[in-house]
Amino acid sequence: MPAKTGLDALLRPEDSILVLIDHQPYQFTNLNSHDPAMIVNNVIGLAKTAKVFNVPTILTTVIEERGGYIIKGLQDVFPEQKPIDRTFINTWEDPKVTDIVKKSGRKQLVLAALYTEICLAMPAIQALAEGYDVFIVTDASGGVSLEAHDMAVRRMVAAGAVPITWMAVLGEWQRDWAREETAAGVAGVVLEHGGASGVALAWELQLLAGRAKAGA
Repeated sequence: MPAKTGLDALLRPEDSILVLIDHQPYQFTNLNSHDPAMIVNNVIGLAKTAKVFNVPTILTTVIEERGGYIIKGLQDVFPEQKPIDRTFINTWEDPKVTDIVKKSGRKQLVLAALYTEICLAMPAIQALAEGYDVFIVTDASGGVSLEAHDMAVRRMVAAGAVPITWMAVLGEWQRDWAREETAAGVAGVVLEHGGASGVALAWELQLLAGRAKAGA
């Protein structure tokens, strides 16, 4: 069973793979657990973070011709990638997705989806039984009601999944500000998608620039 405490319980970029499920227009029309604008911001921020760390990212849709293309801001992060279109509601029953995950050899499975109670819960619960360490990004996912979202998160946690927010994913992948090869990219994502954290970082950068100018 994957570790749930200690250093091994934290996310590592080299062991992670991200699957973003059904962030499509049809799903957003009945998203009532969260402000849709927040989910759009958070899932795009999560995708950009994965790109900074070279974490493999799978984009997938369900019946694209009826549900619509994946949202533009998310597609723009990976313009060269064609989302995997499915008929399976449960992403984990589609070998077009699972074959990529298995081939990667990565066991930290990071998931976000619309809706939480269906498109996130099904693959999370199935993947847990196959030995994956499943992290569910709760603020890049949403349900048809707050109760639907909350009950699904409780069910997945009871099954062994780890609930996490997208900024916490960013923090665990970075882990050390001495990792300069990703620090600038992380800062860019926070400035653009981090809300008040981005405002605070911009202020800090302003103060540091002023101090450097005074010392010149």
